[in-house]
Amino acid sequence: MASLLSGSHDDVELVKIETADFSFVMKGKPFHARYEGLKQYRKMDFHEPMKFFVQGKDVQDVQLFDLDAEKVMPNLEVRPIFFENGIYQVIVVPRSSIELSFYHEHPLLRQAVTPVTLGNQTILMGNLQFQNEVGFTTFEIRSGDEKLLEVTLEIFPTKLDYKNDYKKMLEEVSDEIYNLAFHFIRKTYLGTRLKLDGHPSRTEFFRLISKHFVQFIQAIARIERQPHHELQKTYERARGDQLRKVDATVRNDLRKHSRTFIEVTNGIPMGNRVVMPTKGLRIKRTLTVDTIENRYVKWMMERLTHKLADLKSAVFAEDQKWNLVPDLDLIEKIDRIARQLSGKLCDPFWQGIGKLDRSVMSLVMQMAPGYRDAYQIYLTVSKGLMLQGKIYQMSVKDVATLYEYWTFLKLAQILGRKYRLVSQNVIQVNRDGLFVNLDTNREAQRVYEHPVTGEQIILTYQKYEGHLPTVPQKPDTMLQIQKKGKDYTFNYIFDAKYRIDYAQEGSYYGKTPGPMEEDINTMHRYRDSIVAADGGPYERTAFGAYVLFPWWNEEMYQDHRFYKSIEKVNIGGLPFLPNATELVERFVERLIDLSPEEIQRDGILPKGALEEWRSGLEEKVLVGLVTSAEDYRMFLQESCYRIAADRLKKGWQEAKYVALYARAGVAKENGVLVYGEIDEVEFEGSVAVFKVVHWISCNPVIRPVHYGIASYAMTTLQALKEASELPELFMKSKEELVLWRMLRRVSDEIQIELDDRDIGRASRVKEYRLKDISVKLDVAKQQVVFEKAGEERILFSNEILKNPAGVFKKLIEIL
Repeated sequence: MASLLSGSHDDVELVKIETADFSFVMKGKPFHARYEGLKQYRKMDFHEPMKFFVQGKDVQDVQLFDLDAEKVMPNLEVRPIFFENGIYQVIVVPRSSIELSFYHEHPLLRQAVTPVTLGNQTILMGNLQFQNEVGFTTFEIRSGDEKLLEVTLEIFPTKLDYKNDYKKMLEEVSDEIYNLAFHFIRKTYLGTRLKLDGHPSRTEFFRLISKHFVQFIQAIARIERQPHHELQKTYERARGDQLRKVDATVRNDLRKHSRTFIEVTNGIPMGNRVVMPTKGLRIKRTLTVDTIENRYVKWMMERLTHKLADLKSAVFAEDQKWNLVPDLDLIEKIDRIARQLSGKLCDPFWQGIGKLDRSVMSLVMQMAPGYRDAYQIYLTVSKGLMLQGKIYQMSVKDVATLYEYWTFLKLAQILGRKYRLVSQNVIQVNRDGLFVNLDTNREAQRVYEHPVTGEQIILTYQKYEGHLPTVPQKPDTMLQIQKKGKDYTFNYIFDAKYRIDYAQEGSYYGKTPGPMEEDINTMHRYRDSIVAADGGPYERTAFGAYVLFPWWNEEMYQDHRFYKSIEKVNIGGLPFLPNATELVERFVERLIDLSPEEIQRDGILPKGALEEWRSGLEEKVLVGLVTSAEDYRMFLQESCYRIAADRLKKGWQEAKYVALYARAGVAKENGVLVYGEIDEVEFEGSVAVFKVVHWISCNPVIRPVHYGIASYAMTTLQALKEASELPELFMKSKEELVLWRMLRRVSDEIQIELDDRDIGRASRVKEYRLKDISVKLDVAKQQVVFEKAGEERILFSNEILKNPAGVFKKLIEIL
């Protein structure tokens, strides 16, 4: 990576660390492009702290930039100050003539910070940049092989909400193909834990063997010191007078060699004779370590050696594919592990142990010291990983690639909710390299059928369009729709672009964030270049092309010129995130359900307000009251929830999930504790029984904060997952929801006051409170009142939907 010059007037000292050997400084911008500057970022009322860890030799002082104080302070609990695509300058100044070096697992970052000589002093200096990479990053300051300092910091996304969008995107991609999100070695990583099933990639094997190899070698050394052994019975020829105990084998041998018997005075009576054999087989018992258990341990070492050789070959193949110089540090790590294993296998102890020729089911492998540890570690490194937990460091794909994968998978999920899936051969993956990718050489395709018309709907990932008059085209996702009475399909292109123009003040772009203009131009190229000749001139077969970009405010975006351009020229952009899917869902539904004549007459964009349309992705949850500890234990143990049938009101059948609200004294904590997917509903007399697949704990517990539930309340699964207090579960009107989303954009601690203490009976939100601001909704006057320090600003409530950008601007002014 080229070290870019740093020196913007917005750059400040973000990290200062003093040790006995050197001083460490990181400089950069403590905000990102979404905000005009530091002051605007400071106004935001976010409380999720950035993770930051430091350990090392003789660390004397650690300081981080505090947004409120606008200077570095000895406070390690600060708001995020490191972001993707930011450039951060690193300066390390030694206190003496000690020679320092910078180490990072990723070779480009390792090479970015290098020694620079200034006068008589040599310092370390360079720039770190995390291009579309999010998560934790760890680097070290070393002197020779000695680690003097290790720093771990957290990189946050700029175009996504870290908690609500990025992590949900990872979860949804991993649910489809569990290790699709993983990459080999990148600049950042996330925490993972073991997964019991799946098809682990080479990347997962490398992370696991790196973590556990020292323990594995220690277990092997313990086996060598105290190996499992057994007495082995062998036979050897001996003189007759040396024969002692005999067994069936010795007796059979004597029968076969009866000529060896001779008459003696003192021997074995046989009829009228006394005889003794001159020679025979003598039983000999010796200790041996060539046991089935030791053969299995040797086989495990051989298998790991083969896996390491395969990993090394894949690393070289990946480098050759992109004409890269192999990372010698990585190759040395793999070789070092392989050398240690080969050294063990060449040891005389293991040389004398034979090959495994049968399966092993032994208590020795499960319980004996050394054997148990080696066996468990081998099983561990043979498993996969999942993106939950903190045990293993696992690199994930850059956010742009993840966003591209997620858009295809989410479009498929949207179609799957309303249309019948015909083809089950949906996702092809390529596992030949170091990590799993969607296979673009074999089309990833899902085929659906309209339940009423029977028309076919095909969703294809990176559909290759060749045999064109100009050049081949390969858009991210293509939607092909059959229409009755037409002998061709209607093709629509959806292209994911992890880019956004924030429409900053003073720019020519406009007032509302939206897709980049060059991406819109790309859509023109896609649509106009994909053509076909049907016995005549070439005709365009792509009817529309749309950019999918990461933006959350769907209501505000509907006034954007690139949304309205869809109606005019069928080219434009649509915001698409895990928490912003409604515009895309409505649009796709309209493309499929309307006839070509209706689209021609009424226009391609959906008509009517968003509140009049219901998303197929919105899943309802019935939050039921639990009044006794006995009922709570029974519901948990039997995976069910019981409620009197006469208490159920209209709309309860829409519930896909059930959650349990424990009244005070029922459980250790008071609030909504668990939820689960409904398997089936049965009626036992006058009682409705909701049977649940399994219970999932709410994290965090949703606390009542002076509210409660008299019988039950309905909410959405999304609200349940995001809530921390009971009023947040209230099913808001469209205006209340839009206002709620605006407030969530500037704060993650919002208090809600409803018009009833029972959220099941509440009908509206009376007031939102954040920091020192009150937002009241006056239904009688149809007004929204913003109040701060006695100063009021009043807007008409219909402006929330008609002019959300103006309402949000008022909110920012008040902040």
